[in-house]
Amino acid sequence: MLRRSFPLLVVAAVLICAGCRQTGPADRASTYRPRIRELTVTTVPLLVKEEQNVLPFLKPAFAKGGVLEGKEVYAFSPSTLTVVEGDTLHLTLINPEDDVHSFVLPDFVVPLPGGTTTHATYIAKHAGIFPIVCAVASHLPMMSGQLVVLSSKTMD
Repeated sequence: MLRRSFPLLVVAAVLICAGCRQTGPADRASTYRPRIRELTVTTVPLLVKEEQNVLPFLKPAFAKGGVLEGKEVYAFSPSTLTVVEGDTLHLTLINPEDDVHSFVLPDFVVPLPGGTTTHATYIAKHAGIFPIVCAVASHLPMMSGQLVVLSSKTMD
């Protein structure tokens, strides 16, 4: 009985699968719709002069000839932002301290005065990995991050 029904099962499977269609990368590229992404980034002091009384090892580090002479170590939190090509980023940039900072991408600059919350909008036009830095010379190269923009051609 199974031998006689086997060809029917094969035909049924072929007919069922004929209606199935797998989407490839070209199909997915046309279905991704850019999104609005609400992102918050905060400036964070890691090793700053004000901490010398709490962390005694910082005194020689900040002294003349020390490894942090003329520098302070700050960070962006989070330090990596991941979005998709075409997305609009509504950025809330918080600088809770009194030091001035900036949020700089290769084609975008936002000054961050001390004690402020700044709102900015950025459109991720091209896929790639782009550096984010604070342009205050004494905060470089430590205060940095990256914007990862995924290609819309690989998204569902």
